[in-house]
Amino acid sequence: MKKTFSLLLVVALAVLAGGAALLHFSDGQPPALTLSPASGPVGMSTEFTLQAADPSGLRTVIVSLRSPSGSVVLASQEFDKTPAARIPFTLGEAKAPDGPIEIVVSAVDSSFRSLGKGNAGETVFPLTLDTKKPHVAVLSGQHNLNRGGAGCISYTVNEDVSRSGVRVGPHFFPGYKLPGGNYACLFAFPYDMTPAEFAPRLEAADLAGNVREQSFPFHVNDRAFREDTLNIPDSFLEAKMPQYEADYPGLTSPLEIYLKVNTEMRVRDNAAILELGQHSAAEPLWRGDFVRLPNSAPRAGFADARTYLYKGEVVDHQTHLGVDLASLQAAQVPAANAGVVVRTGFHGIFGENVMIDHGLGLMTIYSHLSQIDVETGDTVARGQIIGRTGATGLAGGDHLHYGVYVSGVPVNPIEWWDPAWIRNNVIDRVGLGQ
Repeated sequence: MKKTFSLLLVVALAVLAGGAALLHFSDGQPPALTLSPASGPVGMSTEFTLQAADPSGLRTVIVSLRSPSGSVVLASQEFDKTPAARIPFTLGEAKAPDGPIEIVVSAVDSSFRSLGKGNAGETVFPLTLDTKKPHVAVLSGQHNLNRGGAGCISYTVNEDVSRSGVRVGPHFFPGYKLPGGNYACLFAFPYDMTPAEFAPRLEAADLAGNVREQSFPFHVNDRAFREDTLNIPDSFLEAKMPQYEADYPGLTSPLEIYLKVNTEMRVRDNAAILELGQHSAAEPLWRGDFVRLPNSAPRAGFADARTYLYKGEVVDHQTHLGVDLASLQAAQVPAANAGVVVRTGFHGIFGENVMIDHGLGLMTIYSHLSQIDVETGDTVARGQIIGRTGATGLAGGDHLHYGVYVSGVPVNPIEWWDPAWIRNNVIDRVGLGQ
């Protein structure tokens, strides 16, 4: 029995060895090569990725740059019959004039072809080298911003770009190309940034990865925000926390759940809106000033700094990033302006809410609703009823939490209720001038 097993094992190994040898002899193709990017304009810092593969295994791969200035090796690697390899590289310090260039890849496999030298092949990838930064010209004049508010810049770029817009600290506000060829970018002076820290920069990156950064004229007005103290009674916790118990199954204390909701969930909710704000219509969908909830009284303001007390002890600090408006119970809520509904349903601290995209990164949110009358994807008109006020989510009573966002960054809604402010700071710059 043992002899039979040993014999079978020897035969199996021989078959495998023979199959491998046959593969090495029968393989008549050089390694397969793919390059990304493989066409179009590239720059000196463009990150290339070469994928090489061969059933007999790779032996050598050499990547070269060929241009009117000559040829230079960018990457070279030897292998021990590796079936596939990924080779990243850049043009680095190679010298070449702008214009047509070629990435030349030479590869040899580990087959027994050509008296054991293997199959050799060469693939040429034609590209265009572009090392010049795009030229950006600002068209709009002075840019006046209030702390916590928004601004708008109009500009041109002399070539196609992969991205352009305004960078403010950690935030990037994308610009949008208008039908006339100019670009418009709505950007924010974040409420949590001081005038000394506010230093917006206009950026444009062309298709080759060359980036232009430049400043532009602006004037800022500081604003002081209200401080408020809120008491958290047990009655509120007992009434509101059951809707969040499933989110924190390990917690049993209503106060513990509340603190998680008011901190961790709030962070996640704001991050979700920031992500949503990066996917906006590339044209202005709104017209004129924004509608305010009719016959309503303000209850809380934008950027109010809140201190939360429980039984006289401070338990949390947060910032209110919208305007609370109180009217009749279950009052009809109008869309502030024309746009497309991009979110509906229950979302964290906002409860039942609707978000509308007005284009160019501008969005509005309507929170704590008791009823929603639109669906995601609906196109709505200015003043159209989208739902009714309520107390869902982290609301203590029936009201509307109304917020305005620019590319996901909260800004003061009051500016967008002011037709004079819109006319002086936005209209002409986004192509809505009369």
